[in-house]
Formats: sequence, C-alpha cells, structure tokens
Amino acid sequence: MPIYEAATIDEALQLGLKDLGLDKEEVEIEILDEGKKGFLGIGRKNAQLKIEPSISETISEAIEETVEEVLEEPSEKTLEETETTETFIEEKSKEVQEEVSELGDEAALTELAVYLTNITKQLEAPALVKIKREANLIVFQLETQKQGILIGKHGKTLNALQYLAQVFIHRMAKNKLSVVVNVGNYREKRQEIIQRLADRTAEKAIRTGQPVFLEPMPAFERKQIHAVLSKNEYVKTHSEGDEPYRYLVVEPVKKRLTVSDDLG
Repeated sequence: MPIYEAATIDEALQLGLKDLGLDKEEVEIEILDEGKKGFLGIGRKNAQLKIEPSISETISEAIEETVEEVLEEPSEKTLEETETTETFIEEKSKEVQEEVSELGDEAALTELAVYLTNITKQLEAPALVKIKREANLIVFQLETQKQGILIGKHGKTLNALQYLAQVFIHRMAKNKLSVVVNVGNYREKRQEIIQRLADRTAEKAIRTGQPVFLEPMPAFERKQIHAVLSKNEYVKTHSEGDEPYRYLVVEPVKKRLTVSDDLG
C-alpha cells in the first residue's frame, strides 16, 4: 500500500488524494508519522500517511469492472431510461407480491421462466431463459444480446430481477425453492468479489474495532459472506433492514480475557 510523505499531514493527504483521484470521504487514512517542524530546520521530519480507497469504493469499482467485462456491447441507456427501469421493477414487485398460488415445483419453475421472459421483453432486452440445477440452487440463466440492460449499474437491475424471482417462486410454489438469476458469467465473477469483500470487511472491523455496514445485496450473497466469516472467530455477522434493501453488518468480537491473560 503506497505511503504518502510531505511536510505536513494536510499536504501528504492532498498528495495522496490527487494520486488516487478520490475525495477525502472515499478513502481510509492511517497516520504513520505526524512529522516534526524541527528548530531552524534541524530535526525536521516529514509526515507520513497510509491512504487507501474505502471498502465501498473498492467494491463499487470491482463490480463496475465486472459489468464491463461481461457486456457484449456497451449499454446506451440514459439516466432517464435507467430511472424508468427502476420504476418498472418497483411496479412489478408490487404485482408479484399480490399473486398467490400453490403449484408443484416444476410447474412453478416453468411459470417463473415465462415471467422472466416477459419482463426481459418489456425491458427491451429479450432473453432466452434456461433453467440449470446446481447443488441446492436452481439457476435461471438469461441469454441476451443486451446484457448491460439486464445487469444494470452495479448489478442493480439483476439484483432486482433476483428479488422478483425469489418472491414469485415463494408465492407460486408449494415448496420453498431457492432460485438464482444470472446474466452471462456475472454471478461467477461476482462470487469472487464477494469472497474478497468478506475478507476485507472482516479485516476492517477487526482493525477499527467498529462494525462495518455493507451495501444491500441478495439473500444468497449475504449467506455467502455469513459462511465465509463464520470461520473467523474475531468477527460476527448479522443482517438488518427489509428486502430488497436488506444489508449485512460485520462486527468485531470482543475476546474474553483468559486467566493467564488476566494475570499476565
């Protein structure tokens, strides 16, 4: 991690921010040495800072890179069109929560495939929906020439489709089924990011002694982080908020003093 050095802390900070191309609110700062003015130039010592992008900034960049990698063609959606997509998803969310049925597993999955097909057409990114079974998950793979539209910025549209699919299957099927919606190889790349996110979040919680709040994410991604960090005895995790904006909190665990520690 680069260390920035200058006559004062403020100068070192400005140097680091310029180098990283970020604002102060987007970085984490660790003061390694406050520096000394010295007397008549004697004993003068520069201030040293360690500056790195915050976890949220780093992950946002990683997700954007992932989206760019899986796109077959750049999305030409304007801000207005993006807002229209979000409004459309919200309307669909209200509709699907009103539908209730008790279909068999296969019938419910077929209905969900038809439902997703219709949504992709309405989003002007028609997709062929293929169903694949992987372990305890049922994956709905959306094959389309307009991946960028169905993924959305930072994966927001895909996560919204994921939420709609899960609510739909819970409302329509007799049994509780776990489904995942994927476009291209976005989920596979996202899984790698989730692993790094879990590790970095735990490190930050332990280092700062403060809880870290992550961005909202689908239930199955939260479960991935829960599973990864369940092996780390120095942190604990829990979810807060309501779907589809439910998010994960990673907290440091205060280790109890043992008898030897207390005496030492």
